[in-house]
Amino acid sequence: MRFLMMHRLDESAPEAWNPSQEFMEKMGAFIQDSVEKGILITAEGVHPSEKGALVRKARGGATSWTDGPFTEAKEVIGGFALLNFKDRTEAVEFARRYADLFEEVEVEVRQVVEYDELPAHA
Repeated sequence: MRFLMMHRLDESAPEAWNPSQEFMEKMGAFIQDSVEKGILITAEGVHPSEKGALVRKARGGATSWTDGPFTEAKEVIGGFALLNFKDRTEAVEFARRYADLFEEVEVEVRQVVEYDELPAHA
């Protein structure tokens, strides 16, 4: 099963976009281990919200967008990973180990809908 893992962080924290060498080494080892175990499909960090945009469409309304930074949100997505696990329990345990690399973080784990799970194909 594929799982999407997104981590949110406080982008006002000094280390949010300027990680220490120690953190980079720990993260690098964690990623390398995940690749070697065949768990990791892809993982990327993202730029601060000041370089982003938020697109919204209300039901029955027009589409609008707002340039970053997203001042109304304290925590923003800092990165994502797409991973393989046999079940949600494994995915959550992985996310717990991942979260332990950070001083403060929130990690959301979501199972990816596979084509054969769609009602017309199940």
